[in-house]
Amino acid sequence: MKSQNLIKAARKFCEPYRVTDGRKFRLKDVDPDDTQDLKSEDKPRAKKALRNGVEALAELQGKLYAQDRWSLLLVFQAMDAAGKDGTIKHVMSGVNPQGCQVSSFKAPTSEDLDHDYLWRCQKCLPERGRIGIFNRSYYEETLVVRVHPEFLAGQKLPETCVTKHIWNERFKDIRAFERYLTRNGTIVRKFFLHVSKEEQKRRFLERIELPEKNWKFSSNDAKERGFWDDYMAAYEETIRETATEDSPWYVVPANNKWFTRVVVAAAVIDALASLDLHYPKVSDAKLKELAAAKKMLIEGN
Repeated sequence: MKSQNLIKAARKFCEPYRVTDGRKFRLKDVDPDDTQDLKSEDKPRAKKALRNGVEALAELQGKLYAQDRWSLLLVFQAMDAAGKDGTIKHVMSGVNPQGCQVSSFKAPTSEDLDHDYLWRCQKCLPERGRIGIFNRSYYEETLVVRVHPEFLAGQKLPETCVTKHIWNERFKDIRAFERYLTRNGTIVRKFFLHVSKEEQKRRFLERIELPEKNWKFSSNDAKERGFWDDYMAAYEETIRETATEDSPWYVVPANNKWFTRVVVAAAVIDALASLDLHYPKVSDAKLKELAAAKKMLIEGN
């Protein structure tokens, strides 16, 4: 009963940030500072909710692994310093490492560029029974590559393939790819951690000023801030064009990390709960085998 109540609460909590039909979506309608009705003094309550969510995730993931039919792909996209790494770390902290795999996608290698843009991500798709996490993904192809057209020129595409409709063509291909995954038992949930430009600046300065965080900062991060408006436009159109009922986006306010993590945990719980997971039913023959083994263990030395 406790798990069922938590699942219902999780669905209600994450629903405001779920985008399944992008036609009316506008990024400006999502406040990066939003924490629903929670205030800063509610942080302890939010952290407790996260701990409960992590426990529920561990239980659901155990069933996912044992049933070995479905898989779950979580895609995380965000501007630098929005908190992707920390969110993944905290939300998935209770999940069995055997059933979870994280893949980070940085600049493509020469081998990647010798293939289609989905190739390097397809290699990392989760097996049945497992949760796959993409820290950045094939969506970089409609985000950073769109903001920096020189990256597209480096992909060695035939000239006839680089049409004036290339971005719409990529949106169409991605929708088809995610529909294919869903039809084959891999459900997809996508998260855009929406941090404000002001909060990103504060976090960048913190990384520079605190020695233990210096390693997190790159001068290129600051340069990319100059393209902020271009990125916001690219994110908005990407979400509008690729949000579907089967593969929704969650546009999560990210100025308050404690709140971001609770929303993401709630969305993952809701996704797994939608699969009606259960442990495999044991056959009568197997039950007899277990009974015989139990008897042998009890009567033996």
